[in-house]
Amino acid sequence: MTHPIINDLNTRYTTKKYDATKRVAADDLAVLYEAMRLSPSSINSQPWKFIVIESDHAKQRMHDTFENKFQFNQPHVKTASHIILFAHNPKYSREDYARVIDADIKNGRTPAENREQAFGAYAFVDLNTDENGNNEAWTKAQTYIALGNTMHTAARLGIDSTPMEGVDPHLISQIFADELDGYICDVALAIGYHETVTDYNAKLPKSRLGQEHVISIL
Repeated sequence: MTHPIINDLNTRYTTKKYDATKRVAADDLAVLYEAMRLSPSSINSQPWKFIVIESDHAKQRMHDTFENKFQFNQPHVKTASHIILFAHNPKYSREDYARVIDADIKNGRTPAENREQAFGAYAFVDLNTDENGNNEAWTKAQTYIALGNTMHTAARLGIDSTPMEGVDPHLISQIFADELDGYICDVALAIGYHETVTDYNAKLPKSRLGQEHVISIL
């Protein structure tokens, strides 16, 4: 099948080795960041923060989070152009959703007189919140929608990427405590451009199960 979307998905792969001399251009970063912001989420909750690791100082801080485990991903921190932390709010609240509703009113999506009525959608949060106010499983799931959207946007822009669940949420929460402010990072995304000689994964053919194994049309 020939289609730009299919081409994006066929050429995208998990980069194993980055070219440390190459950086993503500012114009492409602007598109990527806007795509992240526009990512969909249940009830438009947007229970996330995206922390972009760009400067050498920030990269050293991120490098330090690999002290205890997942050292196989550590080289990406210094060689990739940027690392993006995808963090979720473990205790999404009515106050958090109020910010969304107020933005809806400002942007003309919700009439001001319907503000209280708009909180009806918050029932979906209640359904996923335990007695301690924790709804992390639900908010984390929303964040993975943003991750997928970002990866496809990067592919469309010709930017390589590496999704990394091999990160240490505990050390990230310590070292980036001020930036995260209580949010939790369980996954990060390295972006940049692969090293053409040593990135073995760039040369391997795409392999997925056939449609007959994963898609049922009723």
